[in-house]
Amino acid sequence: MTVPGRRSSTFSRLLRHGFTDPSGAERLLDVPELSTLRGDDVLLDALGATADPDLALRGLVRLVEAQPETERQTFTTTLLAAKPFRDRLLGVLGASEALADHLARHPRDWESLVTYEAADLHPGVAEFERGLAEATDEVSLRVAYRRCLLAIAARDVCGTIDVAETAAELADLATATLRAALAIARAAAPADAALCRLAVIAMGKCGGHELNYVSDVDVIFVGEPAQEAGDEEGGEAKAMQAATRLASHLMRICSETTVEGTIWPVDANLRPEGRNGPLVRTLSSHLAYYQRWAKTWEFQALLKARAVAGDPELGAQYIDAVSPLVWQAAERENFVPDVQKMRRRVVDNIPAAQIDRELKLGPGGLRDVEFAVQLLQLVHGRSDAGLHSGTTLDALAALAAGGYVGRADAAQLDEAYRFLRAMEHRIQLYRLRRTHLVPEDDADLRRLGRSLGLRTDPVAELNKEWKRHAAVVRRLHEKLFYRPLLDAVAQLAPGEIRLSTKAAGQRLEALGYADPAAALRHLEALASGVSRKAAIQRTLLPVLLGWFADSADPDAGLLGFRKVSDALGKTPWYLRLLRDEGAAAENLARVLSAGRLAPDLLLRAPEAVALLGDPEGLKPRGREHLEQEVLAAVGRASDAEQAVAAARGVRRRELFRTAAADLIGSYGTEDSPREPDPGALVDRVGEAVTDLNAATIAGALRAAVRAEWGDELPTRFAVIGMGRFGGHELGYGSDADVLFVHEPREGVDEQDAAKAAGKVVAEMRRLLQLPTADPPLLIDADLRPEGKSGPLVRTLKSYAAYYHRWSLVWESQALLRAEPIAGDRELGERFIELADPLRYPAEGLGEDAVREIRRLKARMESERLPRGADPTLHAKLGRGGLSDVEWTVQLLQMQHGWAEPGLRTTRTRDALRAAHAAGLIPTEEAQTLDEAWVLATRVRNAVMLVRGRPGDTFPSDPRELAAVGRYLGYEAGHVGEMVDDYRRITRRARAVVEELFYGA
Repeated sequence: MTVPGRRSSTFSRLLRHGFTDPSGAERLLDVPELSTLRGDDVLLDALGATADPDLALRGLVRLVEAQPETERQTFTTTLLAAKPFRDRLLGVLGASEALADHLARHPRDWESLVTYEAADLHPGVAEFERGLAEATDEVSLRVAYRRCLLAIAARDVCGTIDVAETAAELADLATATLRAALAIARAAAPADAALCRLAVIAMGKCGGHELNYVSDVDVIFVGEPAQEAGDEEGGEAKAMQAATRLASHLMRICSETTVEGTIWPVDANLRPEGRNGPLVRTLSSHLAYYQRWAKTWEFQALLKARAVAGDPELGAQYIDAVSPLVWQAAERENFVPDVQKMRRRVVDNIPAAQIDRELKLGPGGLRDVEFAVQLLQLVHGRSDAGLHSGTTLDALAALAAGGYVGRADAAQLDEAYRFLRAMEHRIQLYRLRRTHLVPEDDADLRRLGRSLGLRTDPVAELNKEWKRHAAVVRRLHEKLFYRPLLDAVAQLAPGEIRLSTKAAGQRLEALGYADPAAALRHLEALASGVSRKAAIQRTLLPVLLGWFADSADPDAGLLGFRKVSDALGKTPWYLRLLRDEGAAAENLARVLSAGRLAPDLLLRAPEAVALLGDPEGLKPRGREHLEQEVLAAVGRASDAEQAVAAARGVRRRELFRTAAADLIGSYGTEDSPREPDPGALVDRVGEAVTDLNAATIAGALRAAVRAEWGDELPTRFAVIGMGRFGGHELGYGSDADVLFVHEPREGVDEQDAAKAAGKVVAEMRRLLQLPTADPPLLIDADLRPEGKSGPLVRTLKSYAAYYHRWSLVWESQALLRAEPIAGDRELGERFIELADPLRYPAEGLGEDAVREIRRLKARMESERLPRGADPTLHAKLGRGGLSDVEWTVQLLQMQHGWAEPGLRTTRTRDALRAAHAAGLIPTEEAQTLDEAWVLATRVRNAVMLVRGRPGDTFPSDPRELAAVGRYLGYEAGHVGEMVDDYRRITRRARAVVEELFYGA
C-alpha cells in the first residue's frame, strides 16, 4: 500500500523527471518486478533523460514482465549496475515503440545492448554479417535484423554516433541483409545459383551510405551466365531466368510481411525501363540501354550506385562501366531542360495538405540539399574526380574544399542537413514506419524535440529550429548553384578559394547559357569592384541567374539586365527597387529573358522598369486617361514632329506595360501565379493595344491639325477603326486598319475641305512613320471603298453614295468591325449609323450573298496563304485559324444581326458568345471556335514578343520556338506537345467551320 505523503513526493519527482502522466508512472512502478527499483534515483534519472519517460517506463515494464523468472534478477541487476547499458536500453525504449515491441517478443535481445561497451565501436558490414549469420529463413533473418537495428538505434539515441554515422551503419546493415537474403535464396535454389552470376547494385540512400531507419532499398540487378552455363546452347537465356528467380526471391525475403514485420521493401524500379524492363539484365544490356536510351535523371541516380552483394567481380565491372557515363551527363543535349523538369517535379509531387510538414520534398527540405549537391557534382565532377562521392555530406565537403561552394555556406548547409536528417530518423524510429512528415500531435512533437536535445520547451524549440534550418536550405539551395559564378569574376580577398573561370563557364553552360564566355564577361562587368552598386549587384545576381536559367533564352536575359543596369546603375532608386521589392526583380528577369520586344521597348526608356515594382504598375490604363496624357503632351510641344514624338513615347511606355503584364501573366511568378484564363490575357492585350493606338492617332491628328490650321480644321474629321482595330483585338504587331471620313464645315468649299482633309491624312501618316527609336504605328487604309485605287479620305455623303450604289458584299462584311476611334465623335457616330444597315441587312443575307462570301473565303485560302507555309500551323489563314473563326462569326452576324442585338458588336468573342446565347451555335462548337481563336491570337502575340517582328506561324529557331512554348504555358522540352495541341485544336475548329460556314 502506498503512503499518501510518499505518493505526493514520488508524484513531484516524476514530474521533475519529465513524466507527463505521473499517476500512470506510479502504477507501473508498483508492479512487483519494478517495486524494488521504485525509490532508486538512478533509474528515475535515466528515465528522465529519455525522449519520452512515460513510453520508456511502459516499455521497461513489458520487457521485465517478458523475462523468464530465472533471468529477471540478472536483468534488473545489470540495469542498475551498468550505466552504458541502462542509457542505451532506456534511450531506445523512450524513442521507439516498435523496438519496445521487438524486445517484448524477444526478451533476451537486451543482451545485445551489453555487447557494445566501447563508445567508439562502430561495426561495419562484416560485424553485421556475423550478427545475421545464424539466419536461415525469412523469419529468423527479420529477428536478427531487428536485433542489429536495436544496437544501431541505441548508439544513435545516446549520441555515441552522429546522424551521418547512423545513416552509414544503417546502409552497412542493409548491405549485410541483402547478402544474407541472397544466401537464403541461393540455398533454396542451388540449381539456379549454379547457372548464373548475380550482382546486386545498391542505389539511392543505400548506395550513398546514408540510409534511413525505414526506407525502400533501391537496387539494380546485373546477371551473367556462369562459365559452364554460358557455353551451352541457350545458356544465357537459362542463366538470366535463373538470376531473375534468385533476385525475385531476395526481394520477397526482405519485403514480405510476417509476424516479425517487414525488413524494408526492395525497389528495383531504377533499373533500365523501370518496372516495364526485365528485372535482371546482363552488363552489356545495361550499357546498351544507358548509351542509347537513358534519360538524365537515370545518370543522376547512378551517381550513388555501389556494388553491395552477389558476385563482387561482376559488381565492380558494372560500376567501372557506368561511372564514365555519369560524369558525362552534363554534356548531354537535353541536360538543362531535364534538370529543370526534375527540379519542378520535386515540388509538383507534394500533396497540398502535406507541403508544410514535408521534411524530404518540401521547400527547404532534404531533397533541396541533395538535388543542389548532386547537380553541382554532375557539372563539376567532369573535371574533378574528388567530387565523385555518393554520400551527400561527403560530396558537400568536397565541393567546399574545391572552392565550388563557399566554406560558410557549406557549413550552414551541413548543419541544416544533419538536423533535418536527425528529425527524419527520430520520426521513423518511433514506429519504424516510412514517413517524412513532421507529426502534428503535441505529444509526438514533444518526444521528437526531447530526442534532439531540446528540453526547455521541446515543441516550441523544435518548430523554431526546424523552420530556421529549412529557411537556410531554401536560401542556400538557390545560392549554391549561382553565387560561386560571381566569385569567379568578383574581387576576392587574397588567398580565398574561388570557383575557377573554367568551372564558372561549365556551370553557366549547364544552366543553358549558349555563350558562357560572354555571360562571364557580363557578370564581371556587373559584379566586379568594391562600389555599393557592385555589392548590390552581387546580392541580386544569384537569384536573377536562376530566373534567367528557367527561361528559353538565359543569354538574352543576362545581356538585357546588363544593358538596363548600365543605363540606370547610377540612379539611386533602380537598384534599391530591385533589392527591396522582390516582385520587381523577378518581373524584370521574366521580361528580359522572354523575347526581344519587351526588352527593346524597355531599353529605349529604361526608367520604365519602375512599372515592374508598383502593384498598380502593370494594370493597363484606359483610353480616356491615355488620350488626356497624349493630347496634353501634344499641346506642350513646339512643333508637330515633337508633338508626335511625345505621343509615340507614351505609346512605347504603354506598349511595354502591356507586354510586361502579358508575359508575367503568361509565365507567372512567385508573387503572381500564371493567369488561369488565356482568353482573359488575349482580351486585355487587345483592349490595351487598341486603346493606346487610338490615343496615339488622336495625338497625331491634333498635331497635324495644329501645324497648319491651329485649333480648327476647315472640315469636320473622324478616324474609323476597322478590322482588329475596330474589334479591340489588336496584337503587338498589328497595323492600324482605318477609314478617314470628313464633312465640310458650314460655308467651306467642298474642294477646299477635301484638300484640307487630304493634307491632314498625309501629315498624320508621315508623322507616325518618322524614323525614331520608338516602334512605328503603320496606318492601313486599304479597306476603304475601291481599295488602294480609291481616295484616302471621303465625305460622309460620298461614303453613303458609294455604299448605296457600288458596295460589294465583302465591303459590308468589313464594316462589321467599324468603330470611331479618333476625331469628331458626332461625325463618327453618323458614319456608324450609315454602316449599320449594310452590315446587319434587314432579313439577313440572300443566298447569292452567302455564296459570294463563301467563294471569297475559299479564294483567300487558296491564294493568300504564303508559298511553302504549313496550312495546319498558319495562325491567320491556316486551318481553324483566325480567318476561319472570324468569317464564320461574321457570316452569322450578317445573317442574324438584324434580329439579334447581341450580335451587333465589333468584337469576335462577344459575337461568338451572343451567337451561342441565341442558339445559333451549340455549346461545344462555340467553345471549340473560341479556344482556337484565342490560341491562334496568342501564337501571333507570342511570335511578336519573342522575335520582335510579326509572324503568323511558329518560329523555326529552336530557342525562339521554346520561348513561344513557355509563353503558351508549356514547360521546357514540350514544344512538340505544343505543336501537336495546336494542330488538334485548330483541326477541331476547322470541322466546325466546315459545318457552320460552308454548310458541309
